[in-house]
Amino acid sequence: MRRGGGQARPSPRILAAVGAGGTLGALARWGIAAHWPVEPARLPWSTLIINVSGAMVLGVVMTLVIERWPPTRYVRPFVCTGVCGGYTTWSTFMTETALLVRDHHGATAAAYVAVSLAAGLTGTYAGIWLARLWPATSTRRTT
Repeated sequence: MRRGGGQARPSPRILAAVGAGGTLGALARWGIAAHWPVEPARLPWSTLIINVSGAMVLGVVMTLVIERWPPTRYVRPFVCTGVCGGYTTWSTFMTETALLVRDHHGATAAAYVAVSLAAGLTGTYAGIWLARLWPATSTRRTT
């Protein structure tokens, strides 16, 4: 259903899929962060691993959804927006970077940003590459 501004109203089922996925992703992130705390003045390895693995999962799932699997309505909202959105964390990444700079560890902060960007892109492309190993189905439209 469309409202005044031309925006489509999201389906309650899609919202439920995003919410359920987000809950699972956030719980997974919390579990990793709780068991692998960040040490002051050190590279925040737990957040780096969380964000890079989330980028890789996103690369895998999006490639499978777009190129390999038959059309589906709930996988992308559940996994990509929900799970990956709840699991990965831009705000923690930026807060940790700002704290490193504030505490006079600018070189570590710069390395963290550079490594995060390079590893995140590498993880995404690795996920795309892995997903493309999955055999294509004949039910996928190529339009």
